[in-house]
Amino acid sequence: MFTGGRALRRTAVAVGTSAVLIAGVATVPESAAAQPIHVGGGVNQAYLTDARPGTALTLVDAAGARAGSGVADSMGSLIVRDLQPGGYRFVGAGIKSAPVTVTGADSPPPAPSLYGQTLHEGLNYITMRDGVSLAATVRLPYGKKLSDGPFPTVIEYSGYQNAAPDDLIVGAVGEKVGVPDPQAPASSVIVGATLATQMLGFATVSLQMRGSGCSGGDFGLFDDVAAFDAYDAIETVGRQHWVSGNKVGMVGISFSGISQMYAAGTRPPHLAAIAPMSTTDDLYSTGLPGGIYNKGFANSWLRERVEQAQPGPRGGQPWVRARIDAGDKTCANNQKLRRQTRDVFKLIRDNPTRAAKVYQERSIPEWTERIDVPVFLVGAAQDEQTGPNWVNLIKHLGHNRDVWVNIVNGHHFDSLGPQILSRWAEFLQIFVANQVPHTPPNMQPLGTVVFPAATSAPGQTIPPVRFSDARSVADAKARFRAGTPRLWALFDNGGGSAGPGGLSSPWQRSLGGWPASAERMYLSDKGRLGTAPGTGTVSFRPDPHNRPLNTLANASTDTAAAWGVDPAYDWRPAPGRSGLGFISAPLTRDKVMLGNGSVTLQVSSTAKVTDLQVTVSEVNAKGQETSVGTGVLRSSFRGDGLAPDYTRQSPLNDGFNQLTIPINPVMHGFRKGSRIRITVSAPGGDLPSWQFSSPATGGKVVDTVDLSRSYVMLPVISGDVPGAGPDCGFLRGSACRSYRPAFNGG
Repeated sequence: MFTGGRALRRTAVAVGTSAVLIAGVATVPESAAAQPIHVGGGVNQAYLTDARPGTALTLVDAAGARAGSGVADSMGSLIVRDLQPGGYRFVGAGIKSAPVTVTGADSPPPAPSLYGQTLHEGLNYITMRDGVSLAATVRLPYGKKLSDGPFPTVIEYSGYQNAAPDDLIVGAVGEKVGVPDPQAPASSVIVGATLATQMLGFATVSLQMRGSGCSGGDFGLFDDVAAFDAYDAIETVGRQHWVSGNKVGMVGISFSGISQMYAAGTRPPHLAAIAPMSTTDDLYSTGLPGGIYNKGFANSWLRERVEQAQPGPRGGQPWVRARIDAGDKTCANNQKLRRQTRDVFKLIRDNPTRAAKVYQERSIPEWTERIDVPVFLVGAAQDEQTGPNWVNLIKHLGHNRDVWVNIVNGHHFDSLGPQILSRWAEFLQIFVANQVPHTPPNMQPLGTVVFPAATSAPGQTIPPVRFSDARSVADAKARFRAGTPRLWALFDNGGGSAGPGGLSSPWQRSLGGWPASAERMYLSDKGRLGTAPGTGTVSFRPDPHNRPLNTLANASTDTAAAWGVDPAYDWRPAPGRSGLGFISAPLTRDKVMLGNGSVTLQVSSTAKVTDLQVTVSEVNAKGQETSVGTGVLRSSFRGDGLAPDYTRQSPLNDGFNQLTIPINPVMHGFRKGSRIRITVSAPGGDLPSWQFSSPATGGKVVDTVDLSRSYVMLPVISGDVPGAGPDCGFLRGSACRSYRPAFNGG
C-alpha cells in the first residue's frame, strides 16, 4: 500500500505549496453580497465550507472533468474523498471556487514555512497542510514558564477530551466533590497531561485529533489525513525554541497509544521516539475479532466517538461548549465540517471483510513497518478493551534495533504499572530528553496517588530508574540497550508485593523476542486433553444466549470496572450440552505459556455458518479454575483450515470442515499439579467487556467434532514457575470459579 516516499512527499503537485496554505480563503463567492465560501485541499480529499445549505456541488479537475459531487450539508459544508493528487475546483449554483491542491501518498512534504508557527503556553491552534487547524495545549510542569526552557517535550495525540486547557488533577478532584470542570482534560490522557509533566518534568503538547473537541475537520478514525496531521504537528512543535534538541517524543495509552503507530509511520524528521501503551494491532481484530462484530466495548467506544464528533456547542465534548460560550471563535469555526464525518457503523456493515479499503487504509502493521525511531511498547495479555493481539506488531518492528516490548498479565490500565513506569521514565529521559536518567522526585509520590485512584489497590512506590550512574548519555544508551531485553514479560501480576490483586508482578522473564514455540495436545475421548489423538465424535449445541455476555456486567461501558483488585466476575460455564470441555491430567512439571496458540477442529454442522469460541484455563489442585485466554472464529472465515482468511467468506461444506481458531496471546504460569483445560462453545461469556454479535441458535444448531483430527497448539516455553501463585480471583486479568466438568467429561 505504501511506497518508499510515503511519509516525506506531501506537497502540492499542480498549484504549488503556497496554494495549499492559503486555499482556505481564496474563493469566488456566489455574488458580491454573499458570504464567501472557503475551500481547501489535503491528503486525498478536498473540502468546502460556508456554502448555502442544500447547494449541489461538483468537484472538477484541472481539465474540467468531474471528480466528485455532493450537496452542501446543513452547515454548508462538503468533503469529497478518495481523490488523486492534483488541482481541483468546486463549481455549482453560481460557485466557482479558487483552485485547491490535493496531495497523495507520494507527495513531498509542505514547505517549511508551514511549520514556522509559534506556540505559547496554554491553548493553541496549529494549522495543517489543508488549512484546517487542530487544537493543541502546551502544558508545563507546575511552576514553570516557557522562558524556563528549553524542555524535553512529548506530544499526546488523541480524539478524547485532550486539548481542553485546564488541569486534569484539579478537574478530577472537582468531579469527585460534585464541581466538574468542563475544560479539564479526560482522565484517559493522564500520561501526557500529568505523568509526563509532573513526574518527568517534560513539556507536553496535548494535540486534539481532527474532528474532535475544538479541532477543525471531520473525524476519520485513524485515516491517512489524521496520520499526516500528526506529521505536521510534530514538525511544528519540534521547531519551537522551547523544545530541547528540537526533537519531540510521543506518549499515551489506548487512543493516544494507537495514534503513535500512525504518526511514527509517517517518519517526521523532528520525532525522537515513541512510547505507546495498550494499543491494538489492527482495527479489524478489535472491531470484528474472528470476523464477528464486537458489539461490546468496540461498539460502545465507537458510539462515544460518534457522539463526540457532533458539532458544538450543542453536541461534542464538554469543553467545546465552554470555549464557544466564552467567545472562542476559532473553536466555533472549527465545527463547520463535523456533519461530513462518515457513518462509521454503515462502513462496518458494508465492509465485513478485512480486504475492505476502510481497513487497508488504517492498517497499523503497514504503518509499523515504517517506524524507524526508538519504540517502548507496552500492553496487557488480557486487555479487556483493545485486546491482546497488539503483540502481533512485534514482527513488524523487526527491522528496528531500538524496540523494547513489555507485556504484563492484566487489564488495559496495567500498562501503567509501577514496574513498567520506571523503565518508561528511563526510556524517555535517554531517547527523548537526551539525558542521563535520574529518578524524578515526583515519581514515587505520584505512584501513591494514581494507582489507588485507578485500581483501589494500596499506593505503590515506583522503582528507581536504572543507569543514573552512567558517565554520559552515550553510556546510558549503551547500557540501556545491553541491559533491557527486547521482550520483558511480567507474570502473575496481582500476586506480588502490592498485595492481592495489586499492580505488582513477582516474577519476570527476559526474552530476545516474541516466542514461536508450541506444544501439541489432542482433544480426546471422555473430555481428555492428552498426548495422543482421540477416537469417534462428540456433538454439542452452541448457544450464544445461554449465559451472560460478559464476565463483568457493565464493563463494556464502564471502562474501569475490570481494574479493581477483586472485580465482581460472573463467569459461568456453558450449561447443559452447549459446550465441550477437555482437561489434561495433573501436570508433572511446571509449564510457562507465552505466545500465540490455536485449536484445530474438524467440524460438521447443521448450519452453513457456525460461530465458535475456545477458552484456555487452569484448574488447580484445589479445584479452582482460572481463565487464561480465548479465541473466536466465524466458520465462513476458516480459509484453508490452517489459518483464517478474513478477506473472503464461504459456507461450510457438507461433512467435516477443518477450522483453526487462533487463541489470543497467552501469558500464564501453570504450576505442577494443576491441569490445562480447553473449552469449546458459542462466543461470549468468558471476557469482561467484549461481546460478539452471533446469531441466536436457540440450541437448535448441532456442531459435531471429529476427535481423531482435532488438537490444540499451546505456546509453552522453558522454565519453572516460582511460588504458589495468587489466590483465586486475584490474578489481574483473569476470572476464577470452581471447576465443573462439561457434559462430555472435560
